[in-house]
Amino acid sequence: MSDPSPPPFLEACARRAPSRRPIWIMRQAGRYLPEYRALREQHGFMTLMKTPDLAVEVTLQPIRRFDLDAAILFADIMTPVEGMGFDLEFAPGPVIANPVRTPADLDRLRTAEPEETVPFVLEAVRTLRAELPAHVPLIGFAGAPFTLFCYVVQGGSSKSFMAPRGFLRRHPDAAVALLERLADVQLAYLRAQHAAGAQALMLFDSWSGLLGPETFSELVLPSVRRIRQGLADTGVPFIYFPFGGSTLLETLRGEPFDVVGIDWRLPLSRARAILGDDVALQGNLDPAALFADRAGLTRAARRVIDEAGTHPGHIFNLGHGIEPDVDPDQVAHLIDVVHDPSD
Repeated sequence: MSDPSPPPFLEACARRAPSRRPIWIMRQAGRYLPEYRALREQHGFMTLMKTPDLAVEVTLQPIRRFDLDAAILFADIMTPVEGMGFDLEFAPGPVIANPVRTPADLDRLRTAEPEETVPFVLEAVRTLRAELPAHVPLIGFAGAPFTLFCYVVQGGSSKSFMAPRGFLRRHPDAAVALLERLADVQLAYLRAQHAAGAQALMLFDSWSGLLGPETFSELVLPSVRRIRQGLADTGVPFIYFPFGGSTLLETLRGEPFDVVGIDWRLPLSRARAILGDDVALQGNLDPAALFADRAGLTRAARRVIDEAGTHPGHIFNLGHGIEPDVDPDQVAHLIDVVHDPSD
């Protein structure tokens, strides 16, 4: 008997021709699924994250329902910062009761091993690897240093994150030191997820798009490189998603990333022209397209596929997370179109 075909997701990450175009969806385990909402009626968000059996259940819900090509661990990008000494809660977004406001605040931060601070995450990863089908790889993830920097300096969510952006300018040395500290924590967190069984590792950079290319390149990109270099020996794909980062792509050309996520604001053909052929692209359907009728959704999905062209390194995804009021049947239709766009 011949060996089964390699998982299409991993083949596309490696820029090898997959047996079909892979698709997964950011926030695919979440509020648009009735089975998730039923769990949320019984448990708080942090309870779901910190209880391995529940986190496994939420991760598996979309895999049971849809023919997806990858699973992503149910967790939150803020999870590791508690171990640094930050007082974190969700209301519903992240709130830090003791943010960094001066360089002296860095002295109170601590570093601990992931096995001590996030054992529930690692247990969930180990269980998921045993329960997921062989053709559905598990993606582990973390928040990029600058995105976490924004939250731990601002103290919560913001449209402009002016406090952290101002901190970058007022205290550049302290800012870089904090970014490096965050990078080291995230690196250890991602390595622990890999050791537990994650088959790809993704870095979500939700707020780097607030920066100009020069500031990003000089102050922020080195912390991303620090993580990438620290993961080089794992041999698993590394995905970097700079949301809102279309103006930053020139600075990423030539970086040793396996996959770069692209939001819906930039056609994939233009992203490919900027980044070159030595990287796979992930994306980039506008999440709003899921509210179109079936014909409109089909056209939008095919447009993304056309923009991706014939390069084997394309992983279909949304350009951001799925919205909570999306009809799950629309997701099923999208997956069918991606897997057979000519149908």
